[in-house]
Amino acid sequence: MRAHVYDLAFRGSYSLKSVLPALVPGMSYDGMEVAEGNEAGLDWEKIVHAEVGSEERKRLRDALLAYCKQDTLAMVKLLEVLYEHTRDR
Repeated sequence: MRAHVYDLAFRGSYSLKSVLPALVPGMSYDGMEVAEGNEAGLDWEKIVHAEVGSEERKRLRDALLAYCKQDTLAMVKLLEVLYEHTRDR
């Protein structure tokens, strides 16, 4: 990707959180309970090491599943956009 695609909206970063809004307008992680990978990792640790009660574990699990779903959908949407760019050439 770095060798073939760049947009000023990436602001020098190729992270998913930078590339996604530039290539798939309107899709973001805004308003999500878990919105970043580091946060997801910390929440996962809380679940795995039983640092939280059952209600909090369920809330974190649901938030992590929503985050993973968004990550997966984001990758699909990015691939669709990139594929369309290659078809146009």
